[in-house]
Amino acid sequence: MIKKTASAHWAGNLKQGKGTISTESGALTKNPYGFNTRFEDQPGTNPEELIGAAHAGCFSMAFSMLLGQENFTPDSIDTQATVTLEKQDDGFAVTAVHLKMTARIPGISQTQFEEIANKAKVGCPISKLLNADISLDATLQS
Repeated sequence: MIKKTASAHWAGNLKQGKGTISTESGALTKNPYGFNTRFEDQPGTNPEELIGAAHAGCFSMAFSMLLGQENFTPDSIDTQATVTLEKQDDGFAVTAVHLKMTARIPGISQTQFEEIANKAKVGCPISKLLNADISLDATLQS
């Protein structure tokens, strides 16, 4: 079993308060976040952006693993995750994640590419974690 940690510190009320996010690895160390970075497009991070980064990275690694199982080695895999946060009756919820992936993979057919990409979309651990509609646009470059 693997366990990784991240932490958040918050001080103040929702709108004027400020927080920081840190990760065990040190990749993020006291990165600022707050209402303004989440809802007003101010500099800093926010939970949805971090979920998107995690999902894009997880999907890319899962796709690479599945390609390897079929004896394909990608030259490149580039994935963007767009996380949708919507207001609902009981507050806010992440309702969808759209993955947009472009890859260069020598020798693969379009059919094989799509099949493996969809397996990665369903099978990556972050996809399994999220209770949201997850869609995928996958483009094979030649």
